[in-house]
Amino acid sequence: MKLIILDRDGVLNVDSDAFVKSPDEWLPIPGSLEAVARLNHAGYRVVVATNQSGIGRGLFDLETLNLIHRKMHRMVQEAGGLIEAVFFCPDVDEANPYRKPNPGMLLEIGRRLKCGLQGVPVVGDSVRDIRAARAANARPLLVLTGKGAQTLEREAESCANVQAFKDLAAVADYLTARNE
Repeated sequence: MKLIILDRDGVLNVDSDAFVKSPDEWLPIPGSLEAVARLNHAGYRVVVATNQSGIGRGLFDLETLNLIHRKMHRMVQEAGGLIEAVFFCPDVDEANPYRKPNPGMLLEIGRRLKCGLQGVPVVGDSVRDIRAARAANARPLLVLTGKGAQTLEREAESCANVQAFKDLAAVADYLTARNE
C-alpha cells in the first residue's frame, strides 16, 4: 500500500489568514484536485491531516466543517480522484498531541490504516507540517503554495533536507515519475 498524507489549507485549497469558514470560501489551488487523481491512479491512498482551530476559536462549527469537506470530496471526485479520509484537530491548545506540529494525528492515521509511516510522504506548507512529519518518522515534503514560500524563506533551518515543490501537482509529477 502506498500512502500520502496531505495538509489541507495551502496544499489542496487556497489558504486564508482569516480561516476558510464556509464551503464558498473553499477554493482549490489550480491543479491540486487533478494531482489527487493522478496520485490515486498511481496507487496512492490519499488522506488529509489538517489543524482546524477555527472550530476551537468559534469561527465555524463542526457542521460547517463537514460541509466544507463534502465540497472538497465532491470536487476531487469530479476530477477523478478520491480522498480516503480526513483527520482534523479542532483544538487551539498547542499541547494537544493531535495538533500539528505534534505527531498524534499522523500516528493515528498510521494506526487506523494499519501501516507504518516510515518514508510516507507528508505534504504541507508550514513548519508545523514538517515537524509533525519528522516526529512521526514520515517524509516531509514542502509545497510553495499557501504559506510554503514564506516557510522556506523564514524557516530555512527547519526546512533543511526537505524537498520543496511548486505545488501539489509538482509533487504528484515527481512521485508518479519515480513510481515511489
